[in-house]
Amino acid sequence: MPIKPQSHNGDEHVPVHVAIIMDGNGRWAAGRGLPRTEGHRRGAESVRAVIKAASCAGIGYLTLFGFSSENWKRPSGEVMDLMGLLRLYLRKELAELHKQGVRFRVIGDRSRLAQDIQDLIETAENRTRDNVGLNFVLALSYGGRAEIVDTARALAEKVKNGDLDPADIDEQLFASSLETADIPDPDLLIRTSGEQRISNFLLWQTAYTEFVFTDTLWPDFRADEFEAALSVFRARERRYGSVSG
Repeated sequence: MPIKPQSHNGDEHVPVHVAIIMDGNGRWAAGRGLPRTEGHRRGAESVRAVIKAASCAGIGYLTLFGFSSENWKRPSGEVMDLMGLLRLYLRKELAELHKQGVRFRVIGDRSRLAQDIQDLIETAENRTRDNVGLNFVLALSYGGRAEIVDTARALAEKVKNGDLDPADIDEQLFASSLETADIPDPDLLIRTSGEQRISNFLLWQTAYTEFVFTDTLWPDFRADEFEAALSVFRARERRYGSVSG
């Protein structure tokens, strides 16, 4: 049975960790006769707004699905545009994140990212490491299945080398070996644009997560939509496999 997480600010109705699948940039642009890159640019404004809203709400962790391992299959031109926007975001937003006391970090396979982007990520993480406000986690080149497979492989290597007894492998050890080991599991996962699937995002971590799906496209998702999702979360009773209290 998973341990029920404690709220970041002492209010059990405020989720400790909110994860968001940001979806709908392309459709937002297409509906306005604009190139997909304009949807991604507008989506970056939503990122800024949601970070501020999460901080104001007293949420401890915010994880955004920025770029999946499957997104590498998109047309090379779009991938290049996305990487360009990522560079721009990391350069422009770092100072503001630091000013707000936000701690920034990235999960995912960084080896597939260009070296200059890896360097920008490392700089941002190091500069904000001691901040005590919102923990902002950006999933880049991330896939939930790959994370689980990589963790299983690492544990298998320890067993092979005689450093680990297979009998000692349990859920707690496995979770502590994931890339998110020091991040509480999400209490709430939001997906925008009307799609109702989790698309290989935080597969292990969302076992007891509440899901909220909204038809709002990500570029139109702002503080009021975020608060609406929190209101849905507050109305739910979380039982973690037990009976209603």
